[in-house]
Amino acid sequence: MDIIYLLVTIAIIFILLVITVFFWAIRSGQFDDLEGPAYRILKDDDGISEKDNLDK
Repeated sequence: MDIIYLLVTIAIIFILLVITVFFWAIRSGQFDDLEGPAYRILKDDDGISEKDNLDK
């Protein structure tokens, strides 16, 4: 029965840690742009550079 008190205490500490990390992530802007990285992969980065324009 004594182990229950230890496990409940550890579980409460773990929950508080998870909540703290979650709110830190919200405050630091981790969830601001959820769709940007999905569209960024579709962008074409192989555009014509200025050097290529001068050669033509």
